[in-house]
Amino acid sequence: MSDILTIALSKGRILEDTLPLLAEAGIEPAEPPGRSRKLVLDTNREGVKIVILRATDVPTYVQYGAADLGVAGKDVLMEHGGRDLYEPLDLGIARCRMMVAGKPGANEGHDALRVATKFVNITRRYFAEQGRQVETVKLYGSMELAPLAGLADLIVDLVDTGNTLKANGLEPLEHIADISSRLIVNRAAMKMKHRRIKGLIDRLAAAVNARST
Repeated sequence: MSDILTIALSKGRILEDTLPLLAEAGIEPAEPPGRSRKLVLDTNREGVKIVILRATDVPTYVQYGAADLGVAGKDVLMEHGGRDLYEPLDLGIARCRMMVAGKPGANEGHDALRVATKFVNITRRYFAEQGRQVETVKLYGSMELAPLAGLADLIVDLVDTGNTLKANGLEPLEHIADISSRLIVNRAAMKMKHRRIKGLIDRLAAAVNARST
């Protein structure tokens, strides 16, 4: 196993919210990710690198050891399944809610519902645990359109303010989970690089706690 400590981060909001925490823990990219096309970035700490990935790929890279640590939303981890991953720290960033949403009353009085979502595994588990039969339709964007176009009765999606739902005549109907970004660690790396990873976890935890006090 390489001596390099590799941290996988995803583009977008999670990256923007994670970089200040890493800086407080003493790790900063050698060049701003937003100004570079590089996907592997050196840092100010020798032997520590950052890789920039799609959010849904972060758990896979960490699971298979291509990255030692990563930051991923709880939604991505729930959909992925979290195999061979430690989840030692809730970073408390990129908060939102995973909800069942639709037109008012759309989740009532139906034997079989059609649900549009990109979170197919989560959706199937959620409704199966309730003993409710649903057909899932996988979409990758504009979930709110599915009930309006008659493609689905309901959607399962992340909700922040709820303004987009309201603007399209929909509303949150059922709460599935509170979502935030989590630090994840490869199990083998935790054993082989325990001192370095534990030190980083402790520094990040201190940074998170300082923000909450």
